Amino acid sequence: MLEETCTQPEWLSEEVKTGTTIIAIAFDQGVVLGSDSRVSAGASVVNRVMNKLSPLHDKIYCALSGSAADAQTIAEMVNYQLDVHSIEVGKDPLVRSAATLVKNISYKYKEELSAHLIVAGWDRRGGGQVYVTLDGILASQPFAVGGSGSSYIYGFVDAEYRKGMTKKECQEFVVNALTLAMGRDGSSGGVAYLVTIDQDGAEERCILGNELPTFFDQ
Repeated sequence: MLEETCTQPEWLSEEVKTGTTIIAIAFDQGVVLGSDSRVSAGASVVNRVMNKLSPLHDKIYCALSGSAADAQTIAEMVNYQLDVHSIEVGKDPLVRSAATLVKNISYKYKEELSAHLIVAGWDRRGGGQVYVTLDGILASQPFAVGGSGSSYIYGFVDAEYRKGMTKKECQEFVVNALTLAMGRDGSSGGVAYLVTIDQDGAEERCILGNELPTFFDQ
């Protein structure tokens, strides 16, 4: 008599990843962050509507990519440390301070963690700022893209970005970039999440799939 074997679906043994498109861009008085919402494990989609824009403080957010668990853990650790820091000094933390914390954790645990976070926000000293934090790197940039979908839109963002863009232009830039990446990258999809941050605070927005712009190939 043959012993029955119970085989589990492949996705149960796969790491859950935010195979993703994330983007952030700075304008004169703030920043705009955006992401898709699809979470995958192997070839399976395990969450269609995850918000990958995580608050680190009132006016500082990060965009998550890589392992979902690792990225969320880093964001929660930095969120806690910034809350304690702001209470101790009696002021809101600087965006660079948040990015430095993310960079330090990412580098210290680079062998254990698989995550890439883009940190962006507004502070009293530097206004709107965008930082890339990957494997110990801390780089300030006017805009940044990341995740598996980013390779499909490098040409678009390089061609369309220009200095001095308004808040509305930056929001359209982010939405268009996300739409193009979601249309090409099988690991990106769902809805588009946007966060606009300025000196007045953060404004979150969710754009459903049928509300995204259409392009020639669609």
